[in-house]
Amino acid sequence: MSLSKKLTSVLVGFLFVVLASGLAQEKQNQKQVLELTLQDCLKLALEKNPYFLAAQAKEDEARAQVRQAAASFFPSLSAQGTDILDKKVFTVEIPPMYPGQQPQRVKFDFTRTYQMSLSFSVPVFTSGKLLSNYKQAQYNYQATQESIDQARQETIFNVKRAFYGYLLARRFVEVAEESVNLAEKHLTNVKNLYEVGMATKFDLLRAEVQLSNLKPQLIRARNSLEVAELGLKNLLGLDLNQPIKIKGELSFEEKQINLDEAVQKALANRPELHQLNYQKQMAQEMFKLARAADLPTLALGGSLNYWANNLNFRKNTWENYYTISLVLNVPIFNGFANQAQAARATALARQLEYSLKGLAENIKLEVQQAMLNYQQAKEALLSQEKNVEQAEEAVRLAELNYSEGLATTLDVTSAQVALSQARTNYAQALYDCLMALAQLEKATGESALTGKTD
Repeated sequence: MSLSKKLTSVLVGFLFVVLASGLAQEKQNQKQVLELTLQDCLKLALEKNPYFLAAQAKEDEARAQVRQAAASFFPSLSAQGTDILDKKVFTVEIPPMYPGQQPQRVKFDFTRTYQMSLSFSVPVFTSGKLLSNYKQAQYNYQATQESIDQARQETIFNVKRAFYGYLLARRFVEVAEESVNLAEKHLTNVKNLYEVGMATKFDLLRAEVQLSNLKPQLIRARNSLEVAELGLKNLLGLDLNQPIKIKGELSFEEKQINLDEAVQKALANRPELHQLNYQKQMAQEMFKLARAADLPTLALGGSLNYWANNLNFRKNTWENYYTISLVLNVPIFNGFANQAQAARATALARQLEYSLKGLAENIKLEVQQAMLNYQQAKEALLSQEKNVEQAEEAVRLAELNYSEGLATTLDVTSAQVALSQARTNYAQALYDCLMALAQLEKATGESALTGKTD
């Protein structure tokens, strides 16, 4: 074999290896399509949505504050070591014993170069300060949990809105495709009739124009579907390049809902109300804390001290002494700061009380609005179901009559447009019913409870 043939075979083999490895790498890089139902989307959002995860992270901070407040009840113990680098000792001048003698100067060193101490302090009586501080931390932790429930409720509602919005956009694409198909079918029929002299040039032009007008609508519908898909991925915390397949259809099952029961359920379940209640209790504990600042405190303390001039641990090198003390602290005057703090806590509690009343009324209004939207959506859906059937029959009759010369192209296109509008209205009514139910679940606080159960 010649050298050129050998080089050619080697080059071909090399290119084959490179191509095969490239195809393998491309296949490996292809992401698997993720099939998602509504429940899958809700689970993913509660696991990966960054805003909900940020809300959850607040719980760790609040829990740490509770532990920090509880630590105040325990004794404190600290150790300290000191190496004195430089010092000036006391000098005492002793008068002379006899006249004519010089006074003598004697230095007294009352410190040691190396000192070590172990100190402790135990709160005995704090006038309720420690207890109020601990209760404040507990109420803050519970309020934080309610804020997490609120974030869960918002996340669930947003996922449902995005999921149903995707299904609606997909249905709009199907309606647009059906309209284009009907227009193409009609154009083909007109062309056939035109060729045999049974349709006019005007009919042919009108059919072609109708088809051209429908294609941009199909493009817009497909673009809206892609936008809805990207929005859903973003809400679920997925990579925007991750291929997904949404499993589900717009369908509706009627539910019987009592307004009074829904209002009572909302007042019992809504996390915003619970959060304000805990904040009000925090304000009450803040008032107690401000009052307790004017009262005396009592603590037990002590220290064990060792000192020496040489840093070694031979026997009899270190001297030691200890102290045990009972410390009473009586506040006398601090510029009326405690009174100002008490007034601030009172004002905050009053503000939260008004906020609670206003929020309760807003929640009642929100439930009533959701109920009205639900009733309106149901009525619209019932009317559109019959409308679609009639529009389908109108298209069938228009096409049949046109083939027999009993109808014009305008009649056919008008019937097709009416059918497209009827299908669009029906899909929109389904979406409105589902969103009204989701809004009602959010208003009554059921979505937050569902998120906890899942």
